[in-house]
Amino acid sequence: MRRSRAFIPTTKEAPSDATLPSHIFLARAGFITQVAAGLYNYLPLAKRVIRKIENIVNEEMAKVGAQEVELSFVTPAGLWAESGRIEKFGKELLRFKDRKNNLFVLGPTHEEMMVDLVRNRVTSYKNLPLNLYQIKTKFRDEARPRFGLMRGREFIMKDAYSFHASTEDLDREFEAMEVAYKKILTRLGLDFRVVEADSGAIGGSGSKELMVIADSGEDTIAICSKCEYGANIEAASRSARASVPEAPEADFNKFLTPDIKTIDELAEFFKVDPYYTVKCVAKRVVYEDESEVVLFFVRGCDNLQEVKALNATEALDIVDVTEEELKEIGLEPGFIGPLDQVKAKHVIDSDLKGATNMICGANEDGYHFIGVDMSILDDVAYFADIAEVNEGDICPYCDGELSFTKGIEVGHIFKLGTTYSKPLKAEFLDENGKSQPFIMGTYGMGISRLVASVIEQHHDESGCIWTKETAPYMVNIMINNIKNKAQVEAGEALYEQLQNANVEVMLDDRKERFGFKMKDAELIGFPYTVIVGKELVDGNVQLFDRATKTKESMSVTTIFDRLMELV
Repeated sequence: MRRSRAFIPTTKEAPSDATLPSHIFLARAGFITQVAAGLYNYLPLAKRVIRKIENIVNEEMAKVGAQEVELSFVTPAGLWAESGRIEKFGKELLRFKDRKNNLFVLGPTHEEMMVDLVRNRVTSYKNLPLNLYQIKTKFRDEARPRFGLMRGREFIMKDAYSFHASTEDLDREFEAMEVAYKKILTRLGLDFRVVEADSGAIGGSGSKELMVIADSGEDTIAICSKCEYGANIEAASRSARASVPEAPEADFNKFLTPDIKTIDELAEFFKVDPYYTVKCVAKRVVYEDESEVVLFFVRGCDNLQEVKALNATEALDIVDVTEEELKEIGLEPGFIGPLDQVKAKHVIDSDLKGATNMICGANEDGYHFIGVDMSILDDVAYFADIAEVNEGDICPYCDGELSFTKGIEVGHIFKLGTTYSKPLKAEFLDENGKSQPFIMGTYGMGISRLVASVIEQHHDESGCIWTKETAPYMVNIMINNIKNKAQVEAGEALYEQLQNANVEVMLDDRKERFGFKMKDAELIGFPYTVIVGKELVDGNVQLFDRATKTKESMSVTTIFDRLMELV
C-alpha cells in the first residue's frame, strides 16, 4: 500500500476521555474513530489487525475440530425468557420491538441461540461431541462505557459452544479449548495467565479466565510465586495460614468497650492481632422478588469479597445498608456479632469455623465478647468462603505465596453443564435410548479487546509497538525526499521486491517532512521502517527497529535479505 493513497488519519490530539494507552494511540494512529459512547468505527489498519487475530483463532479452532457458524445478531427475546436469563442479565441487555410488536434483543452472548440451533437437529449421542463457534459483533448496553475498545458497548467476540453426552467428555473438551486459547495468546505475543474465575451471569461451573498481564487491567488477579496457580480476586482461594499470631488468653465474658467500633480500635484496645477479631459487614442482598439484610462475618484481618458473598446467598445483587436500617431490626452498628442468630441471616467465612479465642461484637451498645469459641456455631450457622485473599497468603495448591497483579480479561471459558439445555429442552438420545439434556461448555474470547490488549502490553511514549503476528504492515519504506529521483527509485525497487515476496509493506511516498513521517511511523508502530535518505549516496539505507528504537545502516543491496530474515 502506498501511504499517499492510504486512509490513515493520524492526529496529535487524543480523545478527551482517553486515559489508557490503547485508547489514546489507536485513536491517534488512525485505527479507530468514536461514533458515540462505547461505539467505534474500525479503519483499514484496525481491520488488518482484526483479520490477523481472527486468522490465528480460526487456525487453532480447526486444530481442535471446532466448526465455524454465524448466528443472527438479533435474537428473539423468547429464547432468553426460556433460559430464565432475560431479567437476570439486567439493563445491559438491549431490548427492542419490531413493527409487528415482537420483542427482540441485541445479542451480548449467544448461548440461547446456539442451543436453539442444535436442539432438534442433533438427536443422538452418535453425533456428539460437537463444537460450534462464531466470530461476531456483540452488543452490551454498558452503563459507563470507557477505555476505548476495552469496555465498549459494541464489540467483536469469538464465542464457541460445545455439546457432550457426558461430563467426562466435557472435561476433555474444556482442557483442549484451554490449550487452544493459550496457543492463540502465545502466537499473538502476549504475556498472559489462565486464572480461576467466577461464572457471573453466564452460569455453570469450572470457570477460567485468560488474563493479559498489564498495569492498566481492570481486574486484580492473585498469582502464586511457585506454581501456575492464578485466580481472579473474585474467586481466589488460599490454604490455611502457615503461621498464626499468638492467641490471647481469656475466658468467655462480656467486656465493656465504650466507643470502640472499628477493628483497628478493637485490636488496639485489647492489644491483640486483628486475626483474633471478628468483623461484621452488613449488606442488603437483593433477590428476584424481595431483599433482606444479611450479616457477613470475616476475621478482622480480612475483607469481604462481594462476589463470593453474592454467590453464597444466591442473590442477584448486594447493596449497602444504612445504620438506620440496622437499628430498625434491633442491631447495634459497630457492635454486631455472630452469636445472635435471630435478627438477620448470617454468613460466616469458612476460616472462622472452629476458631477459638476470638473477640466479637456482643450485639449491645458498648460491649464485646471475649474468649469466643466459634465452634458453638458449627451446627446452627452457614459457613462459606467469603473472604478476599491477601497478598502473602499461601497458595491453595502449594506452599508458594500469593501476590497481586493487574490483568485484562480477554477470554473466559465455562463448564455450563445443563444450565441452558435443561430449560430450553435441548436433548439427545443416549446409548440406552433415553432422552438426556446436552452437557455443554462455552468458550469466549474478545477479538476487539485483544487489539487493545496488544497495545496495553506493547507501547511506549511514541505510540504503538505491534507484535509480528498482529502488525497491520510488517515493513514501512520511508522515502526521505520524494523529489530525489535516486531515493524514489530505490524505495520503489525495494517496495516491489517485498510485495513479490508476499511481505506486508507500506511505501511512505508522501511529500512531507522527514520528522513528521518518522513520528507517524512510530505512532502507528510498524515493526520495521527502512529509511531511504541521504546515506543512499554511499549506497546505504537505515533500518529502524520499532521495538528497540535502534537504527542500523546497511547496504541497499542487502536490505531485502535482511528484512526477509526478520519477517
